[in-house]
Amino acid sequence: MALDQSFVGRTYPPTAPYEVGREKIREFAEAVGETNPVFTDPEAAKAFGHSDVIAPPTFVFSITFRAAGQVIEDPQLGLDYSRVVHGDQKFAYRRPVRAGDRLTVTSTIEAIKSLAGNDILDIRGEVHDEAGEHVVTAWTKLVARAAEEV
Repeated sequence: MALDQSFVGRTYPPTAPYEVGREKIREFAEAVGETNPVFTDPEAAKAFGHSDVIAPPTFVFSITFRAAGQVIEDPQLGLDYSRVVHGDQKFAYRRPVRAGDRLTVTSTIEAIKSLAGNDILDIRGEVHDEAGEHVVTAWTKLVARAAEEV
């Protein structure tokens, strides 16, 4: 059954703050093969004008995807997560994510489309720091595959 189009534009409450730690950034950088020292060495980051180490660009996915869980788990939406695959991801940064940031995410359903029996769900995550400054916008595309006919 297709997802309800009336959910387009629905915004969910901001998440609790997520404190970005140096060690989490280092672990993520290692996991994705990033060797730039701005991700692991505070002095190298400072030499490039940052107050502390910064996170690789895709680090914020772990925060925004967790926030998108509010959408995914919304029983009124009726998304069958067992059929979901990750379709796409993109980011628009205002500034890098830094160690010590306390970030919140507000998720909004931007679009719902049906294509060949598949439901395509676009979720926008607006990430703000503790001062309310916009840090990054992340877009996540999820595809709920059509149920197989027997």
